[in-house]
Amino acid sequence: MSTTPPQGLNLALQGGGSHGAFTWGVLDALLEDGGFCFPGISGTSAGAMNAVAVAQGFATAALQHPEDDAARHAAGCSAARNALRKLWEGVGAMGSFTLGVPVASNPLMGMMSQFLSPYQTNPLDINPLRRLLELTVDFAQLRAALSHPGMPRLFVCATNVRTGKGEIFSGERLSADAIMASACLPQLYQAVEIDGQYYWDGGFSGNPALYPLIYRTDCRDMLLVQINPIEHHELPETAGDIMERMNEVMFNAGLLSELRAIDFVRRLLAEGRLDATRYKSVLMHRIDGGAALSHFGAASKSRVDMGFLLKLFALGRAQGQQWVHDHRQDVGVRETLQIVDNP
Repeated sequence: MSTTPPQGLNLALQGGGSHGAFTWGVLDALLEDGGFCFPGISGTSAGAMNAVAVAQGFATAALQHPEDDAARHAAGCSAARNALRKLWEGVGAMGSFTLGVPVASNPLMGMMSQFLSPYQTNPLDINPLRRLLELTVDFAQLRAALSHPGMPRLFVCATNVRTGKGEIFSGERLSADAIMASACLPQLYQAVEIDGQYYWDGGFSGNPALYPLIYRTDCRDMLLVQINPIEHHELPETAGDIMERMNEVMFNAGLLSELRAIDFVRRLLAEGRLDATRYKSVLMHRIDGGAALSHFGAASKSRVDMGFLLKLFALGRAQGQQWVHDHRQDVGVRETLQIVDNP
């Protein structure tokens, strides 16, 4: 744990099923280092689950150490690591029991979803992840700690079924329903109702959404933990490969659009063509797990056995440690992600 004051670093966490265990490893490395605080965390689907587990840890610490900044930060990092482990060990345990296997990891249900809707295959809307989430996160405590020093602001993206637009849940709107809405794949689960509106997976509209970190925090640095590959070097030819590549393109589209907008604003600011008091020059960083995870194949996104999750965790943790070693000195100084190849 670092003894110097932590540097501010916003986190943007992608979703991608069980590949979110890679992000767990990245976060574990950052939290163990202790050299960073997280003014804002934006997450979608599995990224939202990782985000809320981190926030749970800092909420516990904020209520226990309201006056001591150093103790609160150290306790928050430790508690966040414990909450993440509890979450993913719970996911792994579900994969060990037939009755607890999520629908997405059941091959028969996967085939049925091509012909039947979840309102037919899962009429009771059973989702074991909800119970696990409620055991891991105390949402009442989380909301109670929102205004405490050192608490990350959490932004969870879900897609409004009626409007097709992304909606950000934060502050008092944070709930188990919001997290489950962000992770609701419509082929597998019934839409989640919140205040009379219905929501599907946030990946359709923002995977993750970056703009809340820009407009609703003062921090300039943003670390994107990406687990869906941008590039795919081989032409997909099988039906399964074609569908997977279509999903990758769809779930990255919003992210790429926001990254280009960030780069455009940054260049205009550098040229003196925008008012620097009104626009933020964001310093983008990235840990790219997409390429590393792509060789596992699309089906592995629904694998929930603990051995596989720990393998992804170790991979993410190693990349997180490498990023800290290579780029700690860049935080607050310069961006390390080249967003546009040919501006």
